[in-house]
Amino acid sequence: MLKNKNIYLLSLGVALGGIVGISSTVLAQAETQTEATAQVSDALPLEDLKAFTEIFGRIKQDYVEPVSDKKLLEDAIRGMLSGLDPHSAYLVADEFQELKEGTTGQFGGLGIEVSMENGFVKVVSPIDDTPAQRAGIKAGDLIIRLDDKPVKGMSLADAVKSMRGAAGSKILLTIVREGLDTPLKISIIRDVIKTKSVKSKLLDKNYGYVRISSFQSATGENLKEGLAALKKENGGNLNGLVLDLRNNPGGVLNAAVEVSDAFMKNGLIVYTKGRIANSEMRFNAAPDDLIDEAPMVVLINAGSASASEIVAGALQDSKRAIIMGEKSFGKGSVQTILPTSNGSAVKLTTARYYTPSGRSIQAEGIEPDIALAQMKLEALEKSDFKPVKEADLSNHLQNAKEKAAAQTEAENKEKAAAETKDYALNEALNLLKGISIIKR
Repeated sequence: MLKNKNIYLLSLGVALGGIVGISSTVLAQAETQTEATAQVSDALPLEDLKAFTEIFGRIKQDYVEPVSDKKLLEDAIRGMLSGLDPHSAYLVADEFQELKEGTTGQFGGLGIEVSMENGFVKVVSPIDDTPAQRAGIKAGDLIIRLDDKPVKGMSLADAVKSMRGAAGSKILLTIVREGLDTPLKISIIRDVIKTKSVKSKLLDKNYGYVRISSFQSATGENLKEGLAALKKENGGNLNGLVLDLRNNPGGVLNAAVEVSDAFMKNGLIVYTKGRIANSEMRFNAAPDDLIDEAPMVVLINAGSASASEIVAGALQDSKRAIIMGEKSFGKGSVQTILPTSNGSAVKLTTARYYTPSGRSIQAEGIEPDIALAQMKLEALEKSDFKPVKEADLSNHLQNAKEKAAAQTEAENKEKAAAETKDYALNEALNLLKGISIIKR
């Protein structure tokens, strides 16, 4: 029975197995008093326990090198938890501390969210403005070597530990990428990762853009500040907003709820269900909408996981936003951190979460309303040939607004040039403009 324990409810977010530069699970810290009765069989499996003690004794007696009892027991606990699912784990004191520090927005390492797949480290997503992203690491990359060490045979914790290191130190990653015949070798210099989870800007007059790279404890407040700044810069309310959740590995549950609530006036945001009573939670929207019900497009891709999927699912089910892009990652389980008496902790999957309509995205992901392939737009090279228009004819009649229109067109082209390579973002902006025209 668990009594008077500090129980940390994982934020459904980043809990994908491991992270380099950010903790593998970002948590919403909540002190709760919990009474959970363990569902233990009346009869202990004596034969299995006998086999365990026999093997333990054999290792102690016959293994080629001496092994401490502490190491054997820790490894046994790790194996017991890792055999349950990819997200349950045993965290020794240092790992537990790193996990708790994940909500601060400052981390050491490369800046990638990782999981394990077929014995290799898989990149779930690189984090914005980190060494990994700048070096060209992409979601879906498989890391097969760390410097000269093969990853095959390593645990995820060991691989993550190898990738961490002092700022300024270098590591060579050997990567297998889909579509390439030969592995890539990418050298990355480690750094202290300071991430700002919310960035905002005007894409065009009356159309805003908000990028959330991860869900941290301050994300909800930062979003409010970003939207207020957009309205001020625009000189009034927006006609539409693009919310970019691509390559967002997740984060704090409360932050995901706050972000969803910022755009919903009512209704269910997310709920969770598990075997024990305190694993069942429901979160509802408050009656406000920070962009006054302006149309929204949410961009997602295969690197959008967990808390990102909560937001996308809530806005999709409530018909509040159009979801555009690729099918998301599909991480729909809830982990709870249970501190232990020795300063360590158990990260245990305790529930599944569901979108307002009752969908579980576990191993399924969020299907976008409008699917987009990964593409990059490039402007055509300038040609000497230019079609003749009325304005090119000699002595054509002048339009009073001709000069001003020409200047405005040039400014708009210059502004749009920065976005021209982001196919999905261009499509989202065009869709919002189309909706605005129809509404007018």
